[in-house]
Amino acid sequence: MTTPSPSQQEVTQLLGDWSGGDEGALEKLIPLVQPELHRLAHYYMSRERAGHTLQTTALLNEAYLQLTDKTQPPWQNRTHFMAVAAQLMRRIMVDHARARHALKRGAGAIRVTLDETALVTEERAEELLALDEALEKLAEFDRRRCEIVEMRYFGGLTVEEIADVLKVHPNTVMRDWRAAKAWLYAELSTEGC
Repeated sequence: MTTPSPSQQEVTQLLGDWSGGDEGALEKLIPLVQPELHRLAHYYMSRERAGHTLQTTALLNEAYLQLTDKTQPPWQNRTHFMAVAAQLMRRIMVDHARARHALKRGAGAIRVTLDETALVTEERAEELLALDEALEKLAEFDRRRCEIVEMRYFGGLTVEEIADVLKVHPNTVMRDWRAAKAWLYAELSTEGC
């Protein structure tokens, strides 16, 4: 594993201070993590179609609100913080997809004709919901593999960063990553039949 950069060490220190009750640490922390959180939100949104009703800034703002919630557990380090951020952004995207899916089913919506863009939206929302459902099933029997998928696929963390968060060897992460991808592929392929 690589030696953390001074900014990584500083982020870890500020996270510890903030977890310890120092509100001033949060003010110093935000400028340090904002670029990486914005990159993460942009990564999520780049997978969506153009004109998506949830924008990168809205996703980032919602994640900030949830990350700064006082009920969060003590942060281990920067990598742990980013892993939680990735998981929160996934949850926000899934909740948004569920809300759109509910509207599609007529939850108080006025009937309108769907154009091609709306069809793509519903298709993508259903894919995201299917992936979320498959990840929930995976978590029931192998929580670690589910966490690895969240951190790697959704969070863009490296194998080494994931190994650091989970306190396992990088080879274990790679083995679990391959197994989780195979399981998810099989699960999502059978759902489509």
